Amino acid sequence: MTRPTPLPPLVQTRIATRLGDVRLAASPRGLAGLWFDGQRHQPTDALDGPRAWPADGAHPVLRAAAAQLTDYLEGRRNGFDLPLDLVGGTPFQQAVWQALSAIPHGAVTSYAALARGLGRPLAVRAVGAAVGRNPVSVIVPCHRVLGSGGALTGYAGGLPRKTALLRLEGALPESLRSLPLWPEVDADAGPPARTPLAAGVAA
Repeated sequence: MTRPTPLPPLVQTRIATRLGDVRLAASPRGLAGLWFDGQRHQPTDALDGPRAWPADGAHPVLRAAAAQLTDYLEGRRNGFDLPLDLVGGTPFQQAVWQALSAIPHGAVTSYAALARGLGRPLAVRAVGAAVGRNPVSVIVPCHRVLGSGGALTGYAGGLPRKTALLRLEGALPESLRSLPLWPEVDADAGPPARTPLAAGVAA
């Protein structure tokens, strides 16, 4: 089994957003992490505790990421212009994360379509696992991936956030558009039930 590449030394900062607090981490090469508080698969020991990455809110990449993320969530921008450092994963995970980065604003795809695009049509579950371990949420847009048949399922930051992000981008189906744009998010409440989406998503 291929092991993930170890993360280089990083610095971090915490910012408040309309979807809850976010941790940002950067290496000398670029942004290496964006996790919502309580998000699954975040490197908890590296974010908190005696061996945590040092805080550096003045780091230029972290400052730029904080500003661009705020603008995105306020609807003032549709994309990001940041150097990324996605070395902290296996080659397969990195390939999946690169494929996620190619999904445009306002569009959605499925885990099966991602697997086919990578030339691994039978690796849908492995693709799903790699999507769930995406270390740079929102900017590497794993929220734009839907389940089989267009089900709104699977988001490490919680389905209320996924719903809000898709609605912000105009990608949420008509049946769910009556939900508040910024639903109250409780990271400890666990994921809500699967919600079917409208037809038209590539399976």
